[in-house]
Amino acid sequence: VCLFGGTFDPPHIGHLLVAQTIFEAENFDKIVFIPTNITPEKNNVTNIKDRVAMLTMAVTSNPNFEICNMEINRGGISYSIDTIKEYRKEFKLSSNELFYLIGSDSLQNFHLWKEPSKILDNCSVIVALRPGFKPSDISNSILRKVRFASIPRFEIASSTIKDRWKDDKTIRYMVTQPVWEYINDHGIYQ
Repeated sequence: VCLFGGTFDPPHIGHLLVAQTIFEAENFDKIVFIPTNITPEKNNVTNIKDRVAMLTMAVTSNPNFEICNMEINRGGISYSIDTIKEYRKEFKLSSNELFYLIGSDSLQNFHLWKEPSKILDNCSVIVALRPGFKPSDISNSILRKVRFASIPRFEIASSTIKDRWKDDKTIRYMVTQPVWEYINDHGIYQ
């Protein structure tokens, strides 16, 4: 099982392509999208109801994907280590049966996360590369314990989508059609 946490604000084609590619490359049983409740490092995040609605629209047509509202149900600030431990306990998984997918941009700040060494002890961290990543910026103690995914890079960022929307430019091919319609109908990024 591979957990894929994030704000998904909005969930975009890059998220879906990376998840599907990782699913195929690693032969996972499933990819579990876990939307954050409150993200420690981001401000101005869209409300959880809208983020979950968009994520549901984006992933439900893929039988390899599911959504877990564990962080929302737990409330408060969402920390990866808490989710990993709770997921392992609930589904009775060993550390080598659980994987956690992050982008290389997140790996840059991984040492600042809550209990990063415990994350590495409780699951296998898989890193999807993003542009500008330099392994030399990461501590060897972390680099030794993560695995880099050999998948194509998909260059779409949620911040770009929001900026394009605010500038009245199309985001049509950056998100799925239902997500695009939801953003439009609900005026999410006005």
